[in-house]
Amino acid sequence: MTKKKNETFEWVKSILGALVIAFIIRSFIFTPIVVDGESMNPTLQDKDRMVVIKIGEPKRFDIVVFHAPDGRDYIKRVIGLPGDSIEYKNDVLYINGKAYNEPYLEKYKKRLNDETLTYSFTLKETAVGSDTVPKDSLFVMGDNRRDSKDSRDIGAIPIEKVIGTTNVVYYPIKEIKIVNN
Repeated sequence: MTKKKNETFEWVKSILGALVIAFIIRSFIFTPIVVDGESMNPTLQDKDRMVVIKIGEPKRFDIVVFHAPDGRDYIKRVIGLPGDSIEYKNDVLYINGKAYNEPYLEKYKKRLNDETLTYSFTLKETAVGSDTVPKDSLFVMGDNRRDSKDSRDIGAIPIEKVIGTTNVVYYPIKEIKIVNN
């Protein structure tokens, strides 16, 4: 009888230990997310399942998941960091006056046959309303620039609202990939 109790106790300890480890990993290291909508097309598709990594600071052009002002979680690309001046002119991104190439948009731009993907704007003309990205905030945009509710509409995103970065699609299985910036 004692041997059976010891064995049961060991199983309970093992299961509880595994649950605690799973809770810690999901709470502090990574968590899954499902892409909802088409704002990141063609990079990400509606219903793609991804892994969000919760450690580390987001960098320019990383894809981030954050708590949006409407209470939902959004997935967008970091364009501007704190203190950056952002402007689009003739479908070209300028950060602090320097033109940047956005290779992740090239496939989409080719499909448009010389039409503009990203309409011209300055940061001041967006919901951010200032010349630079505020301290401790990010300016984010969806890759589907024509159909994305992003910092142009909702303003700068406080870094504290960022859940984490993501670049691994694990479902659907035929679409498993690592998304490059």
